Amino acid sequence: MTSTLAAQTDDPDLVVIGAGGAGMACALFGALQGLRVLLLESTEYVGGTTAFSAGTVWVPNSAHAAEVGAQDSPAQAAAYLNHVVGPHGHPALRDAFLRHGPQALALLEAQSQVRLRAYARHPDYESDVEGATLAGRALEPLPFDGRQLGRHFALVRPPIPEFTVLGGMMVDRTDIQHLLAMKRSLPSLRHGLGLIARHAVDRLRHPRGTRLVMGNALVGRLLASLVERGVPIWTQARVERFVIDGGVVIGVEVTHAGQTRRVLARSGVVLASGGFNRHPQLRARLLPAGETHTPGAPGHTGEALSLALAAGARLGQGHLDSAFWAPVSVRQRADGSRAVFPHFVLDRAKPGTVVVNQAGERFVNESTSYHRFGRAMFQSDLRSPSIPAYLIADARALQAYGLGMVRPGAGSRGLQPFLNDGYLVTGRTLGELAGRLGIDAAGLVRTVARLNDHARTGEDPDFGRGRTAYQRHLGDPVCAPNPNLGPIETAPFYAVRLYPGDIGAATGLQTDADARVLDGQGQPMPGLYAVGNDMQSVMGGTYPGPGITLGPGLTFAYLAARHAAARLAPHTAP
Repeated sequence: MTSTLAAQTDDPDLVVIGAGGAGMACALFGALQGLRVLLLESTEYVGGTTAFSAGTVWVPNSAHAAEVGAQDSPAQAAAYLNHVVGPHGHPALRDAFLRHGPQALALLEAQSQVRLRAYARHPDYESDVEGATLAGRALEPLPFDGRQLGRHFALVRPPIPEFTVLGGMMVDRTDIQHLLAMKRSLPSLRHGLGLIARHAVDRLRHPRGTRLVMGNALVGRLLASLVERGVPIWTQARVERFVIDGGVVIGVEVTHAGQTRRVLARSGVVLASGGFNRHPQLRARLLPAGETHTPGAPGHTGEALSLALAAGARLGQGHLDSAFWAPVSVRQRADGSRAVFPHFVLDRAKPGTVVVNQAGERFVNESTSYHRFGRAMFQSDLRSPSIPAYLIADARALQAYGLGMVRPGAGSRGLQPFLNDGYLVTGRTLGELAGRLGIDAAGLVRTVARLNDHARTGEDPDFGRGRTAYQRHLGDPVCAPNPNLGPIETAPFYAVRLYPGDIGAATGLQTDADARVLDGQGQPMPGLYAVGNDMQSVMGGTYPGPGITLGPGLTFAYLAARHAAARLAPHTAP
């Protein structure tokens, strides 16, 4: 279709709205397709919530699966998703993800600075379901030297401060294990001293460490690749409206650097703005009632979704949940901002801990996936007040594993600030702790006594804690007979309050398998695409494994860019 509005010579072929992981990848895929791309970001940083995350990418049957000896196949992965997602997601989109995910990663690694590797062991979250694997599908980005970015390093969104040490030094799981073992292991001592020395040099020149790991590493690698290809990135850019001609989205009107201008895009506009999580009206419409907190990046305002809905797009339906959840704890920082800490893997599944509601009773398997945990909080709250819930540990567990923002090995001086502001609550006895929390003391004492009996036998008949390979993976392997169960008996006792935290949007714009946004009649809206959390999740509000937002995000970014590039070729449909 020929537009009646002429593009300027400096107009791009493709406009991508949102510079999180999916948006940056889509811009990069577009550039690899030979398109002129403009990447728009509403905040001052690139990276979105990807920069806050572990950066894990869940893609079955990539070339990396063989590196860890994983036994997998397309049929096995399809069986797994069919069992876990079932009717909550569209089979055609699941099939497109499984078919094209390995292709997308192979292209990224062959033609950009993105580098991934498979975790040696990372079970799927529903590891007892047919088709699950213990390794090979969860991929992590290799660490990246942020100094390679030069002045562009300042564009990378810093990680959550509570996920760093020594004033901005990023650490991953391997680093944490070495730092905790520095006094017992010579290799760990060398590793830890190397990290600290590098960070000390970094702080002479930078406001934080330049050794990027996890999500920051993926963002840094994507940014370096975009810079290499000369892709312009406009930060603090607000999209005011779509430019539509004859029913075709042909560009955007954007305010940037104090000026509002029309930018036309011959091949299309891609929405990758991060979803609805900070849109008040959509939150009220789509999320359950109750106190919730989002640890996501601030740019997820849902404004781009609103523009699409006003233009005739529709939200997806049939999902199990509209958001992905994790239990979070909340604390006010010294600068007045609010820290929202997701309890993913470090504490709640470890021995010597328990989670109770206000009656002092358990209501969830503490070692289940964080998404299932968050959903269980809402379900339990309908029967007995469970928001907030209370994550309780004895002194031994606190020292060994930490508790939320309280790090392992914290001495009395390290604990005091958390006790002073009420983030951490303590009691010499369980009864005293319950009184300070305002929960039922008798119920808590009964619950802990019963759990201690379970710890001795290694069986949890109430909730099945430690029953699956995934749950045992989160435990402490030196604890027997169950790595997730240990007695709670060493005083004093400690607790933090837990709330449901929406870590990402599962409901988004309905698309087809090429990431084209669909209208109310289920027809593609020419020129408009959605990827990442702006797109209805192919997982349908379920959470099969780590990185199930980034894996599809990268895959459909690839498919959107490929389809958009084909629109410029002769004899193709708009």
